[in-house]
Amino acid sequence: MNLIPITDDAALAAAAERLAGCPRIALDTEFMRERTYYAELAFVQLADASGALLVDPLAALDPAGLARLLAVPGQVKVLHAARQDIEVLLPITTTPLAPVLDTQLAAALLGFPPQVGYGDLIAREFSVTLEKSQARTDWTRRPLTAAQLSYAADDVHYLLPLAERLEERLAGLGRLDWFREDSALLAEPGLYRLEPGDAWQRFKAIETLPPREQLRLRALAAWREARAMRRNLPRGWVLTDDAARAIARAAPETLAALKALEVMPPGAAEKLGAEILAALAEAAAAPLEGIAQRHEGRPPPEERERLRQLGERLRDAAAKLGIAAEVLATQRDLRRLVRGEALDAVLRGWRREVIGPALAAGL
Repeated sequence: MNLIPITDDAALAAAAERLAGCPRIALDTEFMRERTYYAELAFVQLADASGALLVDPLAALDPAGLARLLAVPGQVKVLHAARQDIEVLLPITTTPLAPVLDTQLAAALLGFPPQVGYGDLIAREFSVTLEKSQARTDWTRRPLTAAQLSYAADDVHYLLPLAERLEERLAGLGRLDWFREDSALLAEPGLYRLEPGDAWQRFKAIETLPPREQLRLRALAAWREARAMRRNLPRGWVLTDDAARAIARAAPETLAALKALEVMPPGAAEKLGAEILAALAEAAAAPLEGIAQRHEGRPPPEERERLRQLGERLRDAAAKLGIAAEVLATQRDLRRLVRGEALDAVLRGWRREVIGPALAAGL
């Protein structure tokens, strides 16, 4: 196995030429995001039937050359847990990679846990234990060690035979089209679009808060997300979740009142106070229309009963298929149905056909 990373454009062009004729290639990335909002691409691993190719994007490589290598029309990219890799490559590819096949999705349709790890699958399917010691490594430091390079190569070494094996079993169960449909959804640009106005959804049990407090927390979440994106900082470095909740609860109207909460370092409160107070003022002027409150985080009894019935139907269907219920539909999907959303708006494609009639009968 060649463990010498590609660090110049000539070698990158040779790699692109080698891979251009392959109907499918394996792909994985290593990235860091502990100190940034956006993930920083640090390493790219590819493989065809003859072995792995390692690419160092932190070297002085032409991004267009890497884009050409990754975006061969019609060439299938096989990944595991592909969404983060596709997202981290977007600055290079500009649009989501396609077509792709995600072996984690394939495994879920065969009854594995929906978030099954690559190493667990390889151990199960090939009786090989992959080295895990580099899982938490800093991939931005150079030079990379032999152990890091070997770990990186292993991440693509088994992907193509793994996909082939899983696809054979899916075909035997009549689920190959399900897999292809789920993988195709990863090419939807909306999956990777970051909207500050939706950032409040990261907060759990927000509907249990009084409506006006909800609005304040929504406004703070949107402000924090926008600032974190603009400065490329982790959102928690701008304002922690606990601090956001405390500020939304207290609703300070002056800088002195904000500082008195003691939920932010004094320097941060001084620097960001005006922006925070502006977000709170915006929330104070916003209409309450569409802001619902749920006591103790629980829906009313009638809704709970309908959710229970739909949950039973979902679990029965999943058990017959031998897959996890959440692969068919999530609890959020069920809540949307109970609250009146149309079945066609909640479930798509094969899921609507497989579980839709049973859920519709319970509504």
